[in-house]
Amino acid sequence: MKVEFSAVPKAFSGNVAAFVAADKALLPAATAMDGAGGLTGAMAASRFSGAKHQSLVVLGQPGLGRLLLLGVGKGRELDARTAEAMGGTIVADANAAGQTAVTVVVDAVKGSKLTPGQIAAHIALGAQLRNYRFDKYKTKDKPEQKNALTSMTLVLAGPADARKAYDRLEPTVDAVFFTRDLVSEPANELYPVEFAKRAKALTKLGVKVEILGEPEMKKLGMNVLLAVGQGSSRDSQLLVMTWMNGPKGQAPVALIGKGVCFDTGGISIKPAGGMEDMKWDMGGAGAVTGAMMAIAGRKAKANVVAVCALVENMPDGNATRPGDVVKSMSGQTVEIINTDAEGRLILGDAMWYCQEKFKPQAMVELSTLTGAIIVALGHERAGLFSNNTPLSNKLRGAGALVGEKLWRMPLGPNYDKLIDSDIADMRNVSNGRDGGSITAAQYLQRFVQPGVAWAHLDIAGMAWGKGNATCPKGATAYGVRLLDRLIADNYEK
Repeated sequence: MKVEFSAVPKAFSGNVAAFVAADKALLPAATAMDGAGGLTGAMAASRFSGAKHQSLVVLGQPGLGRLLLLGVGKGRELDARTAEAMGGTIVADANAAGQTAVTVVVDAVKGSKLTPGQIAAHIALGAQLRNYRFDKYKTKDKPEQKNALTSMTLVLAGPADARKAYDRLEPTVDAVFFTRDLVSEPANELYPVEFAKRAKALTKLGVKVEILGEPEMKKLGMNVLLAVGQGSSRDSQLLVMTWMNGPKGQAPVALIGKGVCFDTGGISIKPAGGMEDMKWDMGGAGAVTGAMMAIAGRKAKANVVAVCALVENMPDGNATRPGDVVKSMSGQTVEIINTDAEGRLILGDAMWYCQEKFKPQAMVELSTLTGAIIVALGHERAGLFSNNTPLSNKLRGAGALVGEKLWRMPLGPNYDKLIDSDIADMRNVSNGRDGGSITAAQYLQRFVQPGVAWAHLDIAGMAWGKGNATCPKGATAYGVRLLDRLIADNYEK
């Protein structure tokens, strides 16, 4: 969708969106359009009060085709997230009505910490994010099923400020869309080699991309990672991305992503119902790759590395059996009790490789790891596990600012004992179902080297959704904006 920023015209025409504050207080643009009191009358005949997240369509205003009133609530309530949701509301309304273009009048909002330029930029960002659609395999869509909106013009005093603010946000759009595309792809189209191939597109932004195949990983001793993929006819891959644009010699921040491109559960096979959803079990790797695109896209002055373990978990005569014992790259041995607890297996080797090669100051890992975290937190927050409170607070702060919320979960020695094995250093699952997301995190913590600040984000409930103001149903790209904001606020110089 094309986005433009312009000065306020003398008159409005076509399809327009304007602001209304709490208690039906028309802001200047809406006041100018009220004419003979048509807007006042429309509000009186509805439940629209100008509260945050409310909207009202008014037809028949002189010179206007369609007027969308947007509630901004009380001034202090209009923050970046609210502005982005407004952008999403505008897009949803325009697409439902079959409108191809819309003009958004951005008034200053008393009490808001945002300038009109910032409000406009975040409305544009939210609109772009909401206008996403994954339809490459659709061949018979009717016109009304496609997104109609192709152009948005935001008019305000000081359009240059809005353009400058939006230019800083725009790389986020490409990164989020890249991740949503990856997560939406079916597994016959996106498998480990293909995922790694698509990640090579980041080289155009200056990211160094290295891909390790099975022979290289075998030589490194990444036997646990390879054990997960050995039942698949598709080769496993280790995707390594490097962006070193910060102070020379400064230890990087490491991002680790789980990339199970399809998860049948292996020999511990999953039930058939809903198994098709397991195409998005690579959502962590997708988010990490998208975050690297966002970081490089805005030329962040930071040192960031990313490692994604890419596999398929399939049942086969060569597949890993429950009860097998495998030696990891760290030298620790793992008794694989359940082959459907595969994400932690590939991540342990990936984390160890990353620490050995890059010596990061902090390491953040994202994975669609456990159904247990959905039982605990639903689809509102991802689970956060960490050995470092300052890092945990940085992540929570970044998540709050971009609307990707986190909830810190516990770790501890009594939980850790649950994955002790009788015949190896550890089991990949505990003896029971209690604390499933916690014991998974305890497994991962055993692969964190001394002195490394580490956080594990279990995003199983967040990688795919039913849709919200800025995201249609399907892949959310949860984690892209969170990681980008984490770097921007804490690790750039």
